[in-house]
Amino acid sequence: MTGVLPSQTIEKMLDRGAIAVSTPLAEGQVQPASLDLRLGNVAYRVRASFLAGQGRSVSDRLTEFEMHRISLDGGAVLEKGCVYVVPLMESLALPANVSAVANAKSSTGRLDLLTRTITDGGEEFDRIKPGYTGPLYAEICPRSFSVLVRPGMRLNQIRFRTGQAVLSDAELKMLHAGSPLVDGAAVIEDGLGFSVDLKLPGSDLVGYRAKPHTGVIDLDRIGEYDPQEYWEEVRTKDGRIILDPGAFYILVSREAVHIPPAYAAEMAPYLAMVGEFRVHYAGFFDPGFGHDAAGGTGSRGVLEVRCHEAPFVLEHGQVVGRLVYEKMAEVPEQLYGAGIASNYQGQGLKLSKHFKTPA
Repeated sequence: MTGVLPSQTIEKMLDRGAIAVSTPLAEGQVQPASLDLRLGNVAYRVRASFLAGQGRSVSDRLTEFEMHRISLDGGAVLEKGCVYVVPLMESLALPANVSAVANAKSSTGRLDLLTRTITDGGEEFDRIKPGYTGPLYAEICPRSFSVLVRPGMRLNQIRFRTGQAVLSDAELKMLHAGSPLVDGAAVIEDGLGFSVDLKLPGSDLVGYRAKPHTGVIDLDRIGEYDPQEYWEEVRTKDGRIILDPGAFYILVSREAVHIPPAYAAEMAPYLAMVGEFRVHYAGFFDPGFGHDAAGGTGSRGVLEVRCHEAPFVLEHGQVVGRLVYEKMAEVPEQLYGAGIASNYQGQGLKLSKHFKTPA
């Protein structure tokens, strides 16, 4: 089988020891095309972000960069602007033909919580070579809000694949013809292009900007925080906004995206020629995303946008990124939004699940 491994195969990998866990699996940890990764019991405050590098272990590098360590038992605050490394409860003993890629979960990205996976011998963030055997670590850098975390929290997720099954543009066009991937004309070039919506129906509210000085967010508290204490509303009457350097925004795609059950998708890396900003920290779209959303096929993609060195004008309909589609090795037994806890199926402009729904 070639492609992204589905939930039923991930469960077999757990049974066979290709994925090991230090504590029993939590309910819902196995997702349609990924496995949620859980924080362990200690966080290391480090001087700087790092990769282990060929032939070196993360624990070796921690002896170089560790400033102090923090027990997460009972809860601990990870402070805005600081870098932490947390051993995860999961470890790997991958077969020689299975590689892995990790990414932040949707709620993690919507809090501007930069979370990346590192491994022993790793030379890239979030990319794990075929046959890797060893521990997993999360590097965490809160960018906009300080957060309260505890052992077992799930900030990132991991996908497994055999071979490469990325769809070519020709294959993507054929798939779109038979099962529309967006609710309009598809812009297909090195993947499926998506654009920003700055003319939402019946409102001049088009997004949110993180406030610079806020309180701590407890990641276990769902639907409890007042958005006005953490976010400024972004409004426009002419379909354009100016992004400020260093600021973090929540916006929404103009297109409603559809991921058919036999496919998965990943947000392509940021490209400098798009503009002075980065879009979308949480880059996995599961099989079934937008497949049977309320009100029609497709779900909007929420865009997590951080502006870089220079102010940048963003206009309605501007293409800001692309989705790369990949075949599943098998259709998952459970699809996104179909009887599982899928917080963002059928979404529009929406903050993370920690916030009350704005009035």
